[in-house]
Amino acid sequence: MKTPVVARENVIPRRIVVCLGVAQVIAWGTMHYLVSVFGPSIQAETGWQAGFVYGGFSCALVVMGIASASAGRWIDRRGGRAAMMAGCWIGAAGCATLAVAHHGAVYYLGWILLGLAMRLALYDAAFAALAHLAGPRSRTAMSSITLFGGFASTVFWPLGQWMAEAWGWRAALLAYALALAASSLLHLALPAHREAAGPAASAVTTVPLPALRADVALYGCTAAIVLFLQSGMAAHLPGMLHGLGWTPATAITLSTLFGLGQVAGRCSLALAGQRIGILTVNLVPCSLLCLAFAAALAAGTTLPGAALFTLLYGAGNGMATIMRGAIPLALFDARQYGRIVGGVLKPVFILCAGAPVVFALAIRNLGYPGTLALMLVMSVALLAAAVALHRRHRKEASP
Repeated sequence: MKTPVVARENVIPRRIVVCLGVAQVIAWGTMHYLVSVFGPSIQAETGWQAGFVYGGFSCALVVMGIASASAGRWIDRRGGRAAMMAGCWIGAAGCATLAVAHHGAVYYLGWILLGLAMRLALYDAAFAALAHLAGPRSRTAMSSITLFGGFASTVFWPLGQWMAEAWGWRAALLAYALALAASSLLHLALPAHREAAGPAASAVTTVPLPALRADVALYGCTAAIVLFLQSGMAAHLPGMLHGLGWTPATAITLSTLFGLGQVAGRCSLALAGQRIGILTVNLVPCSLLCLAFAAALAAGTTLPGAALFTLLYGAGNGMATIMRGAIPLALFDARQYGRIVGGVLKPVFILCAGAPVVFALAIRNLGYPGTLALMLVMSVALLAAAVALHRRHRKEASP
């Protein structure tokens, strides 16, 4: 009889965590950060406007939203191996399509493929796969793979830039396609079929429908605000720091503290393990985001204040990414993780596709202080939703 992949205690083997972590580095680096590396080169060669070139990524986010529920149901039925391998293959096809694109329609076809690929291969798919393996005990594994993923920009920003300068951006994208195709083999570490997550996974199946709907609404609110802030700040963080009065060079230097904050926040979650309840831990990143924007408004024009803002935002953002995957483990049946989370994220991804544009409009009309004040209000709303979830499940807040 074949030995189960998941241990009796529902602890995920280290081999699976390492393989998924390395796969996440490649997937994030080759797809999510693609336009930030090659966008200027694409624009220079093709003559397309910046809005058209970078709009491809917004198109991909919309596709992620449209595909979200179907991707979640697929993982619920079959497990993560087939879906995540397919994501790598589709991503490889998307990179290859961009590499040969000389017409706008072909360029956007590449981004449509990449949008579908990202939904099948990035964190949300990995979180669903892990949830099916260990239910609520998969939180530590989720934290671990995001630690790997945090190095994607560190590796692929300089690597992609070097390849673009040495070979040209089209050849570099073909190399990305090969890397994605090869990384699909890492997902063979996952079980070939869906594994049960253990008795603890079904603990919430008797929750009344109105209560379940309230939990879905509150979780959707937290996911929407976190992803909206992430999408907008990813495009405007250096600009925010420049708008606070720092030179472009200093703003870029300060921006590097964002990555340090992310790693520190994710390490703290990994070290905490299962000792603190998920809904209790979720109060921490929400509070850090509030403090970050308050620090920017109060002292962002001073070097310590700007550094504190960037570090706190990085830590809050890094922890919030893990919490987006972990919160459903405390609220829903892990056997339906993909379906529920996929359904919630469908409108969220579509909404967040417009975040960079909304932030740009806010900066133009409200200025940088006004935009930071708006983000502070959003983070306070996020904290309020987190507190409401915690209060609703106070008895279950402990691990």
